[in-house]
Order: sequence, then C-alpha cells, then structure tokens
Amino acid sequence: MSYMLPHLHSGWAVDQAILTEEKRVVVLRFGSDWDKTCMQTDEILFSIADDVKNFAVVYLVDINSVPDFNDMYELYDPCTVMFFFRNKHIMIDLGTGNNNKVNWYINSRQEYIDIIETVFRGARKGRGLVVSPKDYSTKYNQHYLQT
Repeated sequence: MSYMLPHLHSGWAVDQAILTEEKRVVVLRFGSDWDKTCMQTDEILFSIADDVKNFAVVYLVDINSVPDFNDMYELYDPCTVMFFFRNKHIMIDLGTGNNNKVNWYINSRQEYIDIIETVFRGARKGRGLVVSPKDYSTKYNQHYLQT
C-alpha cells in the first residue's frame, strides 16, 4: 500500500513537509517500500489516513534514497514512525525507553489512531513529550510472565 501514500523524495521535501504543516501532526514513516515490516505498517497507515486527516498527515520516506536523516534520527531499524508538530519533533513515551520513535510493527488500526491523537492533543498544548495511551514495555506482556 505504500504506493497509495505520498512519498517525500528529498531531504528538502521532508523539511518542507515538517515546516509548512501548521495545524496537523506530520507522521513520517522512514524505511524501505520493499521491507515486509514497512509494507505492513504502510497498510495500517493507509487504512487510518482518512480517519486522522483532520489532525494528522502521513508521509513515507525511503531511507535509502533520502539518507539525510539516518544519522540525525538514528534510523537503523527497517521501519520507523516519527511524529512532528509545528516544526518540532514530538517524543512519545511508549514504555520502551526509546521516546523518539515507534520502531516496531503495531498491527492495530485503533492503537495507531490513539497514538496519533495523543500526540496531536499533547503537541497542541505545547508538550514535547507525550505519554502513550498503552504501555508497550515487555513487563506487561503476558507472553513474558512466568506462571
């Protein structure tokens, strides 16, 4: 589904997307269109794009053709989602210790909508760090609990 979402093909285009959007959160998916995790993430992002269009806009950035941000944002994972509001990177506490980005696949449309809405509400109030509506730390994951 990556062909259905707008791509940013240069560092300048990424900067302009972040700079010019005044009222909505800019959601950037950094990765490669051919990567399986990115394909799955793109499907979720495409499926929610219409639902969040009033408070967020989604763009895709290929980290191979636009390597400008790889070092700056430590884009070493196959797929990374980051949030910006009024030219400011909005961090989100997901309970994982890395508050800069989502670097794993979230398979729920509603979870992504909730995260983006939380980022929007917090950023609009001037917060640079917001707390996720769900804790993604492994200590609450039932798979890891011993019986």
